Amino acid sequence: MKKNMGALDKSLRVLIAIIIALLYYLDVIEGTLAYVLMAISIIFLITSFVNFCPLYKILGINTNRRKS
Repeated sequence: MKKNMGALDKSLRVLIAIIIALLYYLDVIEGTLAYVLMAISIIFLITSFVNFCPLYKILGINTNRRKS
């Protein structure tokens, strides 16, 4: 897998995941919406740590400045 995510993209994904987790912890979101958003936040965290987004690959998007 070639890296296709830049630093800003990774940071935004981690920030969004943290915000979703806080909203869940503070009972702002609950029920099915909470589970869907938590699943999305887990996906965001995983893709941030591996520097690869399968959806970006399908759509031909590359936010990584370096060509690796």
